[in-house]
Amino acid sequence: MSHDYAPPRFEDRAGEAKPTGRHPVNIGHLVMGLAFLVFFVVWALIVSGTVVINSIEDLRWLLPIPWIVGGSVGLLAALLRKS
Repeated sequence: MSHDYAPPRFEDRAGEAKPTGRHPVNIGHLVMGLAFLVFFVVWALIVSGTVVINSIEDLRWLLPIPWIVGGSVGLLAALLRKS
């Protein structure tokens, strides 16, 4: 017994509209991407000498910044998605 069935190709579906438009934003990816970006900016500021770190205690105000930025943008994106 042979089966000559093949799924329809995309090109064969001429009558259907092609999917266009935006896809929903994954908030988790957005938050982690922004946190990574801000960690990179903090690192670049320290390496370039723009921010001088004399001791490990000086980092206590820099390290929470990426999480605050990422969380704020994630919260804003979640609120905007609901409306």
